[in-house]
Amino acid sequence: MMNMDRQNKAPQVVKHRIPSRMRFGLGVSVFGLLVFLLGARPSLFGLDRSPVIGFIQIVTFLVGLAIICIGGYISLVSLWGKEQRSIKADFGVRLVSTGFVLAAFSALADVFGFGSHPLPGPPYFGPWQAGGVEIGQLLIAIGFILLIPFHHQKFISR
Repeated sequence: MMNMDRQNKAPQVVKHRIPSRMRFGLGVSVFGLLVFLLGARPSLFGLDRSPVIGFIQIVTFLVGLAIICIGGYISLVSLWGKEQRSIKADFGVRLVSTGFVLAAFSALADVFGFGSHPLPGPPYFGPWQAGGVEIGQLLIAIGFILLIPFHHQKFISR
């Protein structure tokens, strides 16, 4: 009789809750995306006043990129829970940081004096700076991929 009761029960649906820390990190990332878009494409918000990308726009999209990195870090670290992070995940954190530093120094190369248009002229965000920012963003993306906890099942051979 006991076995009959077990067979007649409907299967339990497992609901996964999104932890509040992950939800907070995703919210921070979305906010960072909006700030990034405000700096990169102010015309989306009706704020485009100049045909060139100036210092304020560069700093704004770099602040947005930093906020995205912080939110992504919070979200992906929350996937690990109480488990200790692997060396691969630690390498991913460092790769995210390195990618952001590369993007920031590439974008502000003229301001620091080693770009193609050094001061006292206006900073110029040209193709070399854009390429450096894109490479930095690629490193950030690879770092985030390394932060994802891929748990493999261990198989016991007979």
